[in-house]
Amino acid sequence: MAQKDGMAQKIVATRYGEPTESVRLVPADVAEPGPDEVVVRVRAAGVNPFDAKLVRGQMGTDPAKLPLDLGGEAAGVVHAAGADSGFAIGDEVVVYPARAAFAEFVTAPAANVHRKPSALGWERAAALLLAGVTAADIAATLGLTADDVLLVHGGAGAVGSIVVARAVALGATVIATASAANHDYLRGLGALPVAYDGDLATAIGAVAPAPVTAVADTAGTDAAIDVSLGLVPADRVVSIAAWGRTGDGITVIDGSGPQSKRHRRDAVPGLLEDAAAGRIVVEIAGVYDLADTGRALAAVAGRHPRGKFVVRP
Repeated sequence: MAQKDGMAQKIVATRYGEPTESVRLVPADVAEPGPDEVVVRVRAAGVNPFDAKLVRGQMGTDPAKLPLDLGGEAAGVVHAAGADSGFAIGDEVVVYPARAAFAEFVTAPAANVHRKPSALGWERAAALLLAGVTAADIAATLGLTADDVLLVHGGAGAVGSIVVARAVALGATVIATASAANHDYLRGLGALPVAYDGDLATAIGAVAPAPVTAVADTAGTDAAIDVSLGLVPADRVVSIAAWGRTGDGITVIDGSGPQSKRHRRDAVPGLLEDAAAGRIVVEIAGVYDLADTGRALAAVAGRHPRGKFVVRP
């Protein structure tokens, strides 16, 4: 990948620590794409908890990796396209997985670039795929069918809400835990909401029309896993967060295994189509300028409104 004339800006973390103190807007070259690469002018980039954990050093603190490029998903317009990429200048696309997406331009292999439906806005397109493919991986790993009664821990979150929507679309009965403020939202998705505080097992039993048959966990708390194991066998619990409980026989996925990679790759076209048609709605909790990415990362790391944050150059 050669460099061509032209400069832009991108966000990097120059040290590990709190995002508002660690990230900087720095000059960046605009790359000339290789034959199978695409350069995209970013219109919006999704902000995820992983980005904040990376900056804070929760994923390791190797000084040799500094400065850290940040941002894993984006949407924008093709600025330059390699001869073998299948894309053309001006195409509207979504980039996932992306590297260094908190930038004015992002370069990616053509395999990671997906055509954006015209009905899907920039911000929702940028915030969709990381959560969406994770939700699809959970559903596929569980092998959900219309006969299931699914319990979703954290049903109002970015991943949990898509799990709920996909399971409801399959015809499954869905029970979802969330704070009381999000119960109407979950009812709108077709789920039976329960509060996650108090006697959770009793609350689930009070609303369940039949025994729970599967659990999708996005919370990762011991309380959530303990309740789940009291309802279903361990091999019917899939989590994205409970790494400390793998000894109990539950399945914890992070997208790195070959089966998960296949689930996630295969889900992308359907997710974009469903989002464009309104069958999946990614709520946007806030929009930040690229220069304010540190504030966006601090927000995603703390308690925040339902939905995803995005940054825009």
